[in-house]
Amino acid sequence: MISTTRGRPHEGFGEFLEQSLEMELLRFTTAGSVDDGKSTLIGRLLHDSKAVYEDQLASVKKSRINRSSGPVDFSLLTDGLRAEREQGITIDVAYRYFATAWRKFIIADTPGHEQYTRNMATGASTADLAVILVDATKGILPQTRRHAFIASLLGIRNVLAAVNKMDLVDYREDVFLEVERAFLELAGQLGIAHVQCVPISALEGDNVVERGERTCWYQGPTLLEHLESVSIAARDALDSLRFPVQMVIRPDAKFRGFAGRLASGVIRPGDYVLALPSGRRTRVRSIVSYDGDLSEAFAPMSVTVQLEDEIDLSRGDMLVSPEDGPRVSRRFRAMVVWLHATPLEAGRTYLVKQTARQTKIRAVQIRHRVNVNTLEQEQAMQLNMNDIASVEFDAHVPLFFDPYASNRTTGSFILIDAISNATVGAGMIQDDLPDRQKLERAGLASLEVAEKRVSAQERYERHGHYPATFLLENQPALASKLERALFDQGFEVLHFDDEAPGGTLLDTVRAAQRIGAVSIYSGVALDTETKQRLALEAKPRLFDLSRKNENPNDEEVFRRALALADSLRFAKPQKESGRGQLNGSGSYR
Repeated sequence: MISTTRGRPHEGFGEFLEQSLEMELLRFTTAGSVDDGKSTLIGRLLHDSKAVYEDQLASVKKSRINRSSGPVDFSLLTDGLRAEREQGITIDVAYRYFATAWRKFIIADTPGHEQYTRNMATGASTADLAVILVDATKGILPQTRRHAFIASLLGIRNVLAAVNKMDLVDYREDVFLEVERAFLELAGQLGIAHVQCVPISALEGDNVVERGERTCWYQGPTLLEHLESVSIAARDALDSLRFPVQMVIRPDAKFRGFAGRLASGVIRPGDYVLALPSGRRTRVRSIVSYDGDLSEAFAPMSVTVQLEDEIDLSRGDMLVSPEDGPRVSRRFRAMVVWLHATPLEAGRTYLVKQTARQTKIRAVQIRHRVNVNTLEQEQAMQLNMNDIASVEFDAHVPLFFDPYASNRTTGSFILIDAISNATVGAGMIQDDLPDRQKLERAGLASLEVAEKRVSAQERYERHGHYPATFLLENQPALASKLERALFDQGFEVLHFDDEAPGGTLLDTVRAAQRIGAVSIYSGVALDTETKQRLALEAKPRLFDLSRKNENPNDEEVFRRALALADSLRFAKPQKESGRGQLNGSGSYR
């Protein structure tokens, strides 16, 4: 019989292996200020969950370095670098793997020192949950606030606040409640939705794996119980396809595939996809993997995609959903964590790496810097190491991205110093911005056009027809029918009767002529002098269709009016079914 820690029994190794493969994975990171006990906590967690090999434990026990008061310095299980052991601090990110009967875990043990904040951001970038340690004897420190802020920026929705070193405050409930109140207030300011506070002693093991007898006043879950039971929501809200191309694979003349890792969505053979930046639309022929062709692939699988059409794609391009594509822009706004001793200054140019695309980028403007102590926005001319700020950027070529809140992969980027090749900043895209060059060109063009008055011919060309005036005296019903017919055919048309809008009849006709519209008059019969004056205003397009002695019927007048209106067009439009056509009897339908 094979069993796991805190475990459910298994009948054999095959069953155990199958269940292990299907088990849910939780990635979490530790964070907090220096000497809050992060490495000790992870060591205690691994030890008490029986995830430490005997030879590892024996090696730690024999170590000449032991800064704890007990027989084992649990921090040595994760602090593997010589410098880390000698100084008693964490410098690099240490990854550890373990599993219980309920879940598999990947732990990223990150450093607490301010100068290693970039390593903390690296470890937290893929985490589903953050364990933020708080020293019960010190409370919330600036570095605690900074790490909590970075966790919120990175979209980590679940945070466990481990109030450590409760043994140093005699496991007092009031101390824990005060730290819990302060942390919940901080989490509320940062918009962190799911927070669990647990009083622990990493050194003594209270409430890490097993419940501590000295905290009988605490009725919540232990740290491991929370890790095993916390709900893991989908990291990205976006379901649309995003497939950044990393490599073009062409082993021979018969095969051409595009290799990459799905950032979001699902892709299947036969699906239509849109290639960026070309804008070409094509279909997926096949999805190839190491295990053969696949019927579908989903994020975050790495696959090779064959397309039905020969289109130009290279590293940095992207296949996306035709119905819901990403933002495509050179300019965008992002939250940036500055990671280098050389400050960021507005106007400087860096290299940006976003998905597989790399190009030059310029920091246009620092909108504001965030004070990690008060979370207030401050004006800034430059960003120093570990500063967090909102910055506007202008890339050399358009990038294909989504807001970081929707897609972690396409919404994130790093900044690289072009000379030293050092990673100097990490960014989370918030939104795209209008292209400044296009705005400037549009503004200049507008100024040039503003110097010229709009001509009558320009109005006619926009409407697609010349102006005219139709007289249908004492025929308001026919005039309304004609107005609807001309309007449906795309004419700018105005129908009025004795009460002409905006003044006299002559004023109304004159205004309609100036804007290039067709006017229809259906009021009382006009005298000869008025018609002569109208003829001068509407010359040469005054059509008097009022009933004469020949007394034509309405259908004949209607057909004649449509024929005259059709002659006003610059070019006859193509007929569309169902609108603006004459049926066999000459009636409008």
